[in-house]
Amino acid sequence: MRLLNVRTLQISTFYNQQTRPAYAIFSHMWGEEEVTFDDIKNLGRARALKGFRKIEFCCRTAEERGLDWVWIDTCSIDKSSSAELSEAINSMFEWYGCAKECYAYLEDLPGLQNTDECGVSESQNFAQSRWFTRGWTLQELISPRELRFYDRNWNFFATRFDMAATLSKITSIDESIFHVKHDFRAQFSIAQRMSWASRRETTREEDMAYCLMGLFDVNMPLLYGEGVSKSFLRLQEEILKRSEDHSIFLWNPHSHLTSSGLLACSARDFTSSGCYVSTGTYRHKHEMTNLGLRITLPTILNLVLNETTALELVLFYRKMQTKESSTVF
Repeated sequence: MRLLNVRTLQISTFYNQQTRPAYAIFSHMWGEEEVTFDDIKNLGRARALKGFRKIEFCCRTAEERGLDWVWIDTCSIDKSSSAELSEAINSMFEWYGCAKECYAYLEDLPGLQNTDECGVSESQNFAQSRWFTRGWTLQELISPRELRFYDRNWNFFATRFDMAATLSKITSIDESIFHVKHDFRAQFSIAQRMSWASRRETTREEDMAYCLMGLFDVNMPLLYGEGVSKSFLRLQEEILKRSEDHSIFLWNPHSHLTSSGLLACSARDFTSSGCYVSTGTYRHKHEMTNLGLRITLPTILNLVLNETTALELVLFYRKMQTKESSTVF
């Protein structure tokens, strides 16, 4: 893991968690002239780029709050190395979770007239930030111990704890996640977690799968160029290797032009799946084979309707859910 010293702006590499110092971590939306790993080696060149203001802000804030090191995705990863990029993306959820605090810079959030109050208009502007539409910022919202939001003028806006109720309304994520750091993976079903990402986007289509690895505690190699469907199928296959939660099958296709069998083609297919809760009642072995998924599921015997009843009931059940939580096995 490469960290940036807040005073010297020099990059240092730390190879394990035991030797890694306390650090802050940065969350933002990429823009023009971001400072890369190569740029930061030449501070004269780096200072001429528009993105350098973000680095200055992050370092200054961390120093004011007693931290000597920061991690910033634009300049802390050597993206010319595919191996380093893959390691970073596979580790990113953990890195955000281990940071002392995270600074989320919302460049489209107007500066506050009164930084001591969060009025209605400020809350509305906060909710409309593009930060809430990006795929990568989902893990940056959930994973950190402490998350602090800043407006376009670098003024402190609020903490995640302060905005818990508002964040829940914006993201459709249960408010409890924003109050305390806990094992959300055990508490929320696969379908629920997928639904959190269903309305988000990434610049590179494959990243819509890669940015969710930490959310499901899986790892996989990056294959840019494979397309969103293949990358998302690989993600689900990795999830199935580690989980017996069958809510992964509870989705509705957002497009009738593609078909992937039991597995979804993208996170968008889970838009209406946030209501499904796994009871943990049924835990049967399943595995991916060269012919597809081998799985054991409970069956429903219906002596009145025909043999396709079970399938029809499942599809009907998926399409007719209300806002109230529903139970799947």
